[in-house]
Amino acid sequence: MQVILIKDVEKLGLRGDVVDVARGYARNFLLPRQLAEVATSARVRELERVEAQRALHEAKSAEQAREIAEALGETVLRFEVKTGPTGSLFGSVTPSDIADELWRARKIRVDRRKIDTNPIKRIGRFTISIALFEDVAVDVTTHVVPEGGELPPEEELAAIEAAEAAEAAAAEAAAEAEHAKAEEAIAEVILEEEPEEPEEPEGVAVIEGEPADATELEPAQTDGEPAEGDSAS
Repeated sequence: MQVILIKDVEKLGLRGDVVDVARGYARNFLLPRQLAEVATSARVRELERVEAQRALHEAKSAEQAREIAEALGETVLRFEVKTGPTGSLFGSVTPSDIADELWRARKIRVDRRKIDTNPIKRIGRFTISIALFEDVAVDVTTHVVPEGGELPPEEELAAIEAAEAAEAAAAEAAAEAEHAKAEEAIAEVILEEEPEEPEEPEGVAVIEGEPADATELEPAQTDGEPAEGDSAS
């Protein structure tokens, strides 16, 4: 079924995109979490109208793009977000969030699909590349800071990130070891359940396609010849 994304959804699309998804995924995940809405014809037409209006404010030439790039090169975006004790965000800062902030702070409209970043999931100082026009791009400094606070020094940020990465790597290694252990246990169960091959009786030659009865393997008696052990008359 088709849905319209209300928010950016990683590996699926950006806010406002019309995407095809499995009906169960939409009903059990996207719709209850208010990440998407059902794509009706009226809503799709409305989105197309809004996108067309936004496009009017985007750069229409390389000269306009260079002027925008000069303004954005001096811009520092700031996002105050809720975080955990290690600096991980309760949520993320997405390309759509960056596009919205550029419009709010500088009244500059950029296509969110041309903002080159994955969702930002931790505090820090970031450099975000934005394509404005053919061969015209700009790097925008972006600070993601704890709500009501400030960013710690770079050394502290690096130490926090390294500790978090080590913890994630240890958790992944433990999960892989557990998975390997489970596969080994399954393999042992399969071996125990496999039937043993029947042993062939010793001293009996079995010829494929012929009876195995030893008496039937003896040479046939020719008419008129005495059987072995009989005396000739």
